Formats: sequence, C-alpha cells, structure tokens
Amino acid sequence: MAAVTLSVSTVKPLGDRVFVKVSASEEKTAGGILLPDAAKEKPQVGEIAAIGPGKRSDDGSRQEPEVKIGDKVLYSKYAGTDIKLGTEEYVLLSEKDILAIVS
Repeated sequence: MAAVTLSVSTVKPLGDRVFVKVSASEEKTAGGILLPDAAKEKPQVGEIAAIGPGKRSDDGSRQEPEVKIGDKVLYSKYAGTDIKLGTEEYVLLSEKDILAIVS
C-alpha cells in the first residue's frame, strides 16, 4: 500500500466544515507560574486554514461560508476533531461551532 502524506493543501474539508490552525496555549499564568502540560487548557482561538464549499440549502444550492481563510476565530471548547498534520495541530469543525471572528 502506498504511503500518503497529508497537509492542509492536500486535505479539502467537505460541506460547511473548516480547518482551524490551533493557536499555542498559554505557557505561564498571569503571576508567572509555568504550567505543566496536564494543566494547560485547550485553546479556543485559531486561524482558518481551509474552508469547505459551503452548506447545501433545501433547494440544492450552496450557502457560502461566513468565514474566509486567514480569519482568526473563537470556537466552542470541545467542538470538532483534533488533527495533527506534520508538526501543526488543527481542529476540523463545522461552521456552526465557530462563535466569533476575532479582529
């Protein structure tokens, strides 16, 4: 069987799903205490890396996504599927799980 290498450029989300590149989690508290890996919270902010074609409406047409590649977004804490492509971490989630665009 042939080996397949996956990257964001070779993986295209379907429907209304998006790939979000996860931002790094905090290494220290506000008081300067270093956090161990077990105590770090799962980040909820990331950057859109790839977008699917959009959700199908009842009449069969595509509804264009509200986000675009490069947008920084805030998403639900436990939403989506965590995926590691190479050394980068991504979350594949549905557009409805995106709460806000961060400017």
